[in-house]
Amino acid sequence: SHGRKSMTAEKLDAAAARAFVITRVFDAPRDLVWKAWTEAERLKQWWGPKGFTVHTCKVDLRPGGVFHYGMKSPDGHDIWGKFIYREIVAPERLIFIVSFSDEKGGVTRHPFSPDWPLEMFSTITFEAQGDKTKITVRWAPHAATELERKTFAEGMQSMQQGWTGTFDQFAGYLAKP
Repeated sequence: SHGRKSMTAEKLDAAAARAFVITRVFDAPRDLVWKAWTEAERLKQWWGPKGFTVHTCKVDLRPGGVFHYGMKSPDGHDIWGKFIYREIVAPERLIFIVSFSDEKGGVTRHPFSPDWPLEMFSTITFEAQGDKTKITVRWAPHAATELERKTFAEGMQSMQQGWTGTFDQFAGYLAKP
């Protein structure tokens, strides 16, 4: 069979190569949405999964700059993360590398999933739709091993839940007077 992979292996490869994508329309103008994603004082108020509270938030909004944050989980664990910005096109798009982190800003493994990709390539787009804004989040494993890509593909549902919670918090933040 000349080194041809089984159909199952091919399907797994295709699934592993897939990016995670989630989209939602928010009831706020694009300029405000952009500020809420790029200013530390605003990010701090909504960033993270439902029930998490951000206690540390630093933003250096430039290519090569870092968004470094620390948050407390509902059960009291400290979780750190960071983005390294690659491209910033205000108010249309942010491209960055996402990873878990420590309080010093180092790159660390996922605290509960050791085979999660160390880094993810993320593209966030902001599309004006009248006085509303459509956000599309796209995440893909970056420089990942086969096992990391498989773990990522298997984690689609938990990412869907995490981002839905984060988007709910964001919608709540935008609705505040």
